[in-house]
Amino acid sequence: MIELPFARDEYQQRLKKIRAEMAKRGIELLVVNDVANQHYITGYDGWSFYTPQVVLVPIKEEAEPVWIGRAMDAAGGLLTAWMKPENVVGFPEGHVQRADRHPMDWIAAWIVAKGWGARHIGIELEAYYFSPRAHARLVAGLPNAKWHDADLLVNWIRAVKSAPEIAYLRKASTLAEAAVSRAFEVIAPGVRECDAIAAIQAAQIAGSPDFAGDITALPPTILGGENASAPHIMWSDRRFGKDETIALELAGVCRRYAAGLARTMQLGRTPTRVADTAKAVIEGMDAVLDAVRPGTTAEAVEAAWRKVIQRYGLKKESRIGYSIGVAYPPDWGEHTISLRPGDKTVLQPGNVVHSILGMWMDGWGIEISETILVTETGNETLTKFPRDIHVKS
Repeated sequence: MIELPFARDEYQQRLKKIRAEMAKRGIELLVVNDVANQHYITGYDGWSFYTPQVVLVPIKEEAEPVWIGRAMDAAGGLLTAWMKPENVVGFPEGHVQRADRHPMDWIAAWIVAKGWGARHIGIELEAYYFSPRAHARLVAGLPNAKWHDADLLVNWIRAVKSAPEIAYLRKASTLAEAAVSRAFEVIAPGVRECDAIAAIQAAQIAGSPDFAGDITALPPTILGGENASAPHIMWSDRRFGKDETIALELAGVCRRYAAGLARTMQLGRTPTRVADTAKAVIEGMDAVLDAVRPGTTAEAVEAAWRKVIQRYGLKKESRIGYSIGVAYPPDWGEHTISLRPGDKTVLQPGNVVHSILGMWMDGWGIEISETILVTETGNETLTKFPRDIHVKS
């Protein structure tokens, strides 16, 4: 068995909180479709979510969760999940990518055979790898169930990190710093974007001699020249040009825990507009960090940022941050706390947010971010990296 990321007691504490919330909502069985939530509950870790995969959490305290996925991947469950072998279940190969049958047909029948088919069942409806067809087939196979929308039930519990989780986030932060440092070293006029990405990914995976890095839920983003006006386009074999402003949105990941770090670099002369905007953004980050503390609302943090940039005549419509933690592709956000107007979530110790202050302008852009831990008395930035634009002449 591969060493679990956490002690078994950590998983029991998570289950206790999940079951308490299930009881509040009248849910007797929880169907977990979000891959990150499955890992959070069971420890299972494998690239098997291209076929349907669920974790079932019964309300009974003495019952372990059940992982159900493709039969060939049950072996991975035995290696990585903490439950007894009988609670790692594989559906037959004959249900994989067939037009005449579906894995959810088999999973529904398994639930019925277990005696759970007429229960109040909560289900995550917004998970990335849970298709409309999968939902329809599961519901059709459980006609006596009473269904409840349990979307984000587990995510909100995940939003408060334990001390062992924070330890992984600290390690991830060192990998994020290594990735940005490597980007600063390799990016230069004439260098291809793809070659820079290759060097950055090496730093993300092998950036520490003491622990391994993991694949990041979002790929490295390097936005040079006019590409920096769009936040999420991908790299190519384009070569960096002289006097380009380059926005970097990178991360480090340790045992699936992600810490984001965005910075901006300048090749050659820094245009006045870039320097002025960077000044506003860095001052805005200072305001964010002054505002983040227990008892503050998410919208109050965003308001502190907005007050600063308005003085500079700038405006940003999108949110400026989100809860971050355990993550699988295609996203490292937890879909809970958002630093934006209207989010009245009260911050509490153990929350970790990635505050990303991207300004995407007409034909150029800059990004600066911090992964921020809410502490008992204020906050701590997990990455320790200069925020000024890195100029490379």
